[in-house]
Amino acid sequence: MSIDIQENVSLAPFTTLGVGGPAKYFVEAATETALVSALSFAKERELSVFILGGGSNVLVADEGFDGIVIHIRIDSSEFRQTAAAYPYESDRTNSIRTIRAGAGENWDDFVRSCVENDLAGVECLSGIPGYIGGTPVQNVGAYGQEVSETIMEVHCVDRETLKPVRLTNAECGFEYRKSIFNSSSAARFVICEVTYGLRIGGKPKIIYKELIERFRGREPSLTEVREAVLAIRKAKSMVIDPADPNSRSVGSFFKNPIVPKSIFEKIARNSPSEVPFFLLRDGFVKIPAAWLIEAAGVGKGFVLGNAGVSENHSLAIVNRGGATTSEIISLKQLIQSKVLERFGIELMPEPVLVGFNMQV
Repeated sequence: MSIDIQENVSLAPFTTLGVGGPAKYFVEAATETALVSALSFAKERELSVFILGGGSNVLVADEGFDGIVIHIRIDSSEFRQTAAAYPYESDRTNSIRTIRAGAGENWDDFVRSCVENDLAGVECLSGIPGYIGGTPVQNVGAYGQEVSETIMEVHCVDRETLKPVRLTNAECGFEYRKSIFNSSSAARFVICEVTYGLRIGGKPKIIYKELIERFRGREPSLTEVREAVLAIRKAKSMVIDPADPNSRSVGSFFKNPIVPKSIFEKIARNSPSEVPFFLLRDGFVKIPAAWLIEAAGVGKGFVLGNAGVSENHSLAIVNRGGATTSEIISLKQLIQSKVLERFGIELMPEPVLVGFNMQV
């Protein structure tokens, strides 16, 4: 199959931050066959490969990427109902509908379609930018829900053999913001399709504080939960909106750190205000990175050159207009150093760093 290989294509327009240099080679892969052809092209020329989805979680170096960027645009999907028990939730009373979704489909369009069809399991993940293919990589989650709760199978191409592979939920190695796709097998698999299992007529998941407070004990519909999540995210500029400069970001730039309970208790003892937290298993506690950042002295609206912290959410680094990647990195490092100095916690970035020749 012939594919259109372009040269020196600027990557900034393909990212939500809008920064970064060009790709030496660039190709759109709308089918699995096109993907394999592009990977073969790269293998024959010994090129580095970066797989690009919706660009909502990547930071491209100012120098660009000296290899081939393959933009995944596979968008086929299929709805079908099964009688299987729901495998990943304690609520097994609902039958499920399995949905196979192409890696190049828009994630929020998918969520909207699920909610409209009365399918529960992804409603709290409304408004998250990006494509389907990126959701297993980071085990995307928000407001108490993660995609690992509903992913049943991930269909990939193995970059070593160029053959198709189907991985079960267990084989994906899901943890908080982690999977084999961004850890042990980060350079091996390219996601082409994801199969989700959604509960037909299931109840929405209401465990996050903001949602609990909003609905005050009553049981909302899936539509109401989606609308509430979108409203909360929009208020924080966490929904991409060309009219909102605070949304020119990758969303949450840092992961919420998970620390031993003893570390949390030390922070709480020395804090003049109440420290928000989420108690996990085995004596660990998750602390909101946004709280740590603000408590370390970097508040909403903080500016460093053409980069800044969102005026509506301290966890988002934004391109204020004309920013370079170097400016984004400088602000990232400043925030990390402030939090490390104040709390002894090293914040880890969420976005994938592309084209960097050294650790940043």
